[in-house]
Amino acid sequence: MANEKKKFFSHDTLETNIGWMIIASILVVSFAGLVQIVPLFFQHSTTQPTEGVKPYEALQLVGRDLYIREGCVGCHSQQIRMLQSEVQRYGPYSLAGEFVYDYPFLWGSKRTGPDLARVGGRYSDEWHRVHLRNPRDLVKESNMPAYPWLAQNTVEGADVQARMRALRVLGVPYTDEQIETAPAQLKGKTEEDAMVAYLQSLGVAGREAAAKAVAEGSR
Repeated sequence: MANEKKKFFSHDTLETNIGWMIIASILVVSFAGLVQIVPLFFQHSTTQPTEGVKPYEALQLVGRDLYIREGCVGCHSQQIRMLQSEVQRYGPYSLAGEFVYDYPFLWGSKRTGPDLARVGGRYSDEWHRVHLRNPRDLVKESNMPAYPWLAQNTVEGADVQARMRALRVLGVPYTDEQIETAPAQLKGKTEEDAMVAYLQSLGVAGREAAAKAVAEGSR
């Protein structure tokens, strides 16, 4: 028995040969990943926009870029999970179709600050302005940094048309008219205006559809 020749693809071969172990692990993980991911490309719930969801307007789009630039995604998530505690605190859980126009996704994984997936319309524009300039004026225990320079910087020079054309290549249905009129929406606007416009858009369009999904799921 001791001299019995091992089979080439035996379990012993994998355990004693690190090279084959790595290759086999990669194959297994890759196959499992494809089984989970590929079907999502053919499901309407993940590839079609949720009812009411539309592409960002020019000012909102610039605000989104500022949100990324200032590192807001490092402390705020934008994804409400299907947990009762999260739904009670933040609102209806997020649906995949709400993010079909997001490039890149800003779901995040860290919540130093609260989730912002449904912050749109929860506070007034003025509240957001005060909060951006000095968060502690509204929330004394906040450790969020202040962003006073946003109110002083203009967005008129932002090449929003190029951004919209690039997004159209990726599948966002911007029309020629929307792209042509985009610079006019930035006229006289500051970075603070853009950031507030973006925050006020978060989770608003898909809120009704998401609430319906939550209600149906709880039956």
